[in-house]
Amino acid sequence: MPSSLATLNAVLNTAAAACLVAGFVAIKRGRRERHRACMLTATGLSVAFLISYLIHHARVGSVPFRGTGLVRSVYFAILIPHVLLAAAMAPLVIVTLVQALRDRRAQHRRVARITLPIWLFVSVSGVVVYLMLYHLPG
Repeated sequence: MPSSLATLNAVLNTAAAACLVAGFVAIKRGRRERHRACMLTATGLSVAFLISYLIHHARVGSVPFRGTGLVRSVYFAILIPHVLLAAAMAPLVIVTLVQALRDRRAQHRRVARITLPIWLFVSVSGVVVYLMLYHLPG
């Protein structure tokens, strides 16, 4: 049974991913203010996630994956790039956000093309890791 913080983390990641997609759609439609609101919301949700994640792991430590066989391989195939890209994500998000807030659109666009897919992958794979860790039978 997952702790309430683990579940909160999955909810925050899901909400951040939804905001990222909504922000991407908004900018593709030329709705700059909506894009800005979505991306700032995604940033806030990701910051809240990070705080909750750190508190959760300070309390419970590392939770071992109990699956075996192929599902174990799939779990680690998702977990390893998730962890590596999560480490890269924070500086990328900060650079992307700073470029946007300084209205450096060309630079923002260039780095956002790298940041968005990584951020989306980390958010979605975090939810998949949560589901596999806490909700797979076994």
